[in-house]
Amino acid sequence: MTQRTPLAPSASWFRLENDAADWAAQRPADLVHWYGQMLLIRRFEERLLELEKAGLIHGPAHASIGQEAGAVGAMSVLGAGDKINGTHRAHHQVLLKLMNPEIPEGWDALKDDFTPGMDEAIHRFMAEIMGLTPGYCGGRGGSMHMRHADAGVVGTSAIVGGNPPHAVGYALADKMLGTGNVSVTFFGDGATQNGATYEAMNIAAAQSVPVIFFIENNLYGVSTHISDVTRETRMTSRGAMLGIPSIEVDGMDVVAVHRAMAEARRIIAEEGGPVVVEVMLYRFLHQSGGRSGSDFGYRTKEEEEEWRGRDPLALAEKRLADLGILSAADFARIDELMADRVSAAATRLTETVPGGNALQIPDHLWPDPAQRDHGILGDLSEMADRRILDHADLRGMATEKVKFVTAASETLAAAMERDPRIIVMGEDVHQMRGGVSGFTRGALERWPERVLPMPISENGFTGVAVGAALNGLRPVVEVMFGDFCFVAADQIGNGAGKVRHMFGSGFGVPLVMRVRVSPHTGYGSQHSTDPSALFGLFPGWRIFVPTNAFDYVGMLNAALACEDPVVILEHTEFYQREAEVPAGDRGYCIPFGKAHVVRSGTACTVLATSVMVQNAVRAAEEAGIDAEVIDLRNLDVHGMDWETIGESVGRTGRIVIAEQTARSMSMGATWADGIQSRFFDCLDHEIIRVTGGLAAPTVSAVLNKAALGTAADIRAALERITAH
Repeated sequence: MTQRTPLAPSASWFRLENDAADWAAQRPADLVHWYGQMLLIRRFEERLLELEKAGLIHGPAHASIGQEAGAVGAMSVLGAGDKINGTHRAHHQVLLKLMNPEIPEGWDALKDDFTPGMDEAIHRFMAEIMGLTPGYCGGRGGSMHMRHADAGVVGTSAIVGGNPPHAVGYALADKMLGTGNVSVTFFGDGATQNGATYEAMNIAAAQSVPVIFFIENNLYGVSTHISDVTRETRMTSRGAMLGIPSIEVDGMDVVAVHRAMAEARRIIAEEGGPVVVEVMLYRFLHQSGGRSGSDFGYRTKEEEEEWRGRDPLALAEKRLADLGILSAADFARIDELMADRVSAAATRLTETVPGGNALQIPDHLWPDPAQRDHGILGDLSEMADRRILDHADLRGMATEKVKFVTAASETLAAAMERDPRIIVMGEDVHQMRGGVSGFTRGALERWPERVLPMPISENGFTGVAVGAALNGLRPVVEVMFGDFCFVAADQIGNGAGKVRHMFGSGFGVPLVMRVRVSPHTGYGSQHSTDPSALFGLFPGWRIFVPTNAFDYVGMLNAALACEDPVVILEHTEFYQREAEVPAGDRGYCIPFGKAHVVRSGTACTVLATSVMVQNAVRAAEEAGIDAEVIDLRNLDVHGMDWETIGESVGRTGRIVIAEQTARSMSMGATWADGIQSRFFDCLDHEIIRVTGGLAAPTVSAVLNKAALGTAADIRAALERITAH
């Protein structure tokens, strides 16, 4: 007879209950300190809403009023070396993480004044939210994007679900570097429904990294109640079902949250991470601004009043009074102190309008508009002491013929030997003697512990790599097919592509993505795309496209030395081709921003990429046209070698741009714009672009071939452009 056997998660899953006895067991000094911090958050948020109402905050102000106990309880177990990130509603967490390193040991809100460092933390954070120069990110981050790595705030994200993968990356780095630190990622019930959050949890569990997923369950994503979008409203279930110890706790009780977080740290210390902590709490106001949710009709006034009756500040005041720890005068003293210091910060950032009472922002506090594009990428000063070679240097040098894929494997292994911070991440990278392409073979032979298998979750593990790069590692991410980059587009664009500029620059994001491009192999429309244009949309990326083993060795080494995100797009047609490289040398770099003149000529110039470089050479020779063929090598806006291009077009007066990819995915239109704006007077003919068709390749062999740009297409363009 069929039987039903109940199943349970392999990980512990429980609700932590708390009562007055737990408050009585806590050190009175801690209780006073936590109460003061909750009050500081409340007064800070109230002042922000006043500034927003006065028109002094550009953009949203997502107040955390009502959620103070969660932030204070969480922060109570974190040290200066521990990392955090948050999402768009992160004022409460970030404020405390910025403040805590500035608070002297034994500081007492009943007796002591704020130190200059404490005041400066409030001032600079408020300035950042207002978009002003004194802010931690120079005003670029504002309310939703905050970073101050010195205090452990590695970077918040306004993309719901965008921040958990980064925190897993921080924790992965701390685990591999042996720091003993933990990371905490704060997000809400809405983000818990997001795929990136699930992916981050799964990767964290698979790699056993020291991260706490701190879910602030305030029941609403803007105006949508959690029960409207999921049947299982217990958010801890997401962790438990992935084998992660998961704790639910009352988020309106600061002592309860403190104890839940202390338990999470104990679990990580004794068993390894990760841990999920879900705190049940409530935002008293609407998603943004100072109005109540009931004003918009998605919450009732009765519901709001019921939760306001559980105000974390009121609960703390009652408990502290009942325990005889604080008197009415003490409460007033602490409130006056917190309100005064918040007011002082606002006063430094505003002035009265001449002849009136309204406030305005002094002109000298605004960022300089001329600096709008400053800091998108670094200045490549890290490359100054690197050994640079290019094709001309091979003359007279001892060389050997090496296959593209062999050179790649050997170069990666040699780089990992030089730099212990390099790790490899991707699908199947730890199997099949070097993954699906053999690129990790050398790494697996020497450092298998640094070659990390990832689930089929490109957005998740790309985000983890971003976080790891922000916390001391140099991850190399392998993406099996170019089309899969679109799955990871959020982390490619909103993550790696923006963080350096968005957070005010001054730090590196040393991430390398290796992307296989296979448009000719019959894998069909969803495995055949060259995603160069995707990366080209975001100027925070450098883009390398190698066409031979010599270039690949130098490009990979340059990418691994660079402090910017670099993508290397590898056309699989090259993998088994041999090329001359320096004998026994896998340590040189190819210079960024330098194209390679593959064939000299005077009749016209062909700017080509990837397989179209050799196709252009063949087309010119078959047609008997003296075309100059330039391998662009760098496709990003910063890496275009306008000097070489300008010298060539000055001689030829004619330009053909040759790309194999579909017309809609080509980058040639952007390059044509750059050519015309710089060298219009040199042009004797319109610029001709060679690309594939409009559609992506399909499986049929004849349609696959027809979808791609070919040598024949280049030949036709050469004959046309030189005909008159």
